[in-house]
Amino acid sequence: MSIRSLQKMVHVGCRELGLDADTRRDLQLVTTGKSSMADMSEGELNKLVGELKKRGFRPKSGTAAKRPAAERPDIRFCHVMWRLLHEAGAVKVSGARGLNGFVRKRFEASWGAVPLDIDHLREPGQIRDVVEALKDWCARVNIDLGSGA
Repeated sequence: MSIRSLQKMVHVGCRELGLDADTRRDLQLVTTGKSSMADMSEGELNKLVGELKKRGFRPKSGTAAKRPAAERPDIRFCHVMWRLLHEAGAVKVSGARGLNGFVRKRFEASWGAVPLDIDHLREPGQIRDVVEALKDWCARVNIDLGSGA
């Protein structure tokens, strides 16, 4: 787990346990010898999270909210192609955030406006443009989409 993720977990744990900032810093000092999380190593942050767990903090697994599947099958297909491109190493930013960024960068100038989220595209021609652009990219990086694509 990254240092930033552990810092966030500490803040969530303290909030759930009702600890204010001063109490959190005191706990940090007692647990790690450091009052600032910015000065802590990953191991020290893990030790701090462990101390919060001893006090009753129960981190939730999969804290990111699960995104519902797009209503339209062609848009779901865009998400699948984006995932395949990410797995192939062709794109750096995975998930809806990366796909939405791609759509904005690729089509905003020609369309004039792009919805913040691809799942809100309703214009069949625009959806077709995105599908074709992703299919072409998949072909360039040798991703087999099967005979149905």
